[in-house]
Amino acid sequence: MSDWVFTCWQCHQTTEMEDKVKRGEECPHCRYDMRSCKNCQYYDPGSHNECKETISEYVPDKERSTFCGMYKAFQGEREAGPDLDAARLKLEALFSKAKR
Repeated sequence: MSDWVFTCWQCHQTTEMEDKVKRGEECPHCRYDMRSCKNCQYYDPGSHNECKETISEYVPDKERSTFCGMYKAFQGEREAGPDLDAARLKLEALFSKAKR
């Protein structure tokens, strides 16, 4: 029996896990790195370095495997983020009106 369920940030598929996520492990469904910032409990796009952990070092690629000692696998599914394309379209429309 597994201890918890891991949900991949990329494909949103679940994987039953019995142990912690090790560096180099890939999601069995989409082959993305499992031990990445985007799969970490501390990942937060609105925080400094996109991490809630204050002693974390900067990781430039949040989708690739990391050596971070603060990594803790996120359990469950994250809430949907803002629709950036819709926001961008609204800004473009606003600035196009201002140029007239």
